[in-house]
Amino acid sequence: MAEANWYVVHTYSGYENKVKANIEKTIENRHLEEQILEVRVPLQDVVEMKNGVQRTVQKKMFPGYVLLNMVMNDDTWYVVRNTRGVTGFVGPGSKPVPLTDAEMYNLGILSNGVTVDFEVGDTVTVIGGVWKDTVGVIQAMNQTKQSVTINVELFGRETPVEINFAEIRRM
Repeated sequence: MAEANWYVVHTYSGYENKVKANIEKTIENRHLEEQILEVRVPLQDVVEMKNGVQRTVQKKMFPGYVLLNMVMNDDTWYVVRNTRGVTGFVGPGSKPVPLTDAEMYNLGILSNGVTVDFEVGDTVTVIGGVWKDTVGVIQAMNQTKQSVTINVELFGRETPVEINFAEIRRM
């Protein structure tokens, strides 16, 4: 059996969840569970201020796009391509191009399983990148993106900065 890869499907804007539901229903009806493994609409948590109240909401990372982990063959291509709301696969012409592992790590879908010895509240030193030799306290950790948010002093005020796990060391 061929290897499953991640593909990106373009949809009408606002139809991402409907496309996801339609594809999942088709997978169930046609018994394609072994060929189309996962359908995902990537979301991210965003803090919004509305009427002076701060709240966290989930927003689509890529409006108009749905990610599919599937084995590409004529059947799966046909099922996805002919789903209501789908305008096509991302790629040149009619040939879908799978996402690379590096792209999947950046999206936070794949993780390389890095274990870290620090947590929220720990003081760390940045050992690489633009903020090298900066000291800060970890405010938040994102395991999927393999990053932490620390506050650094910039122009006399505390500013949150996102740093990769590989670029920091515990003090």
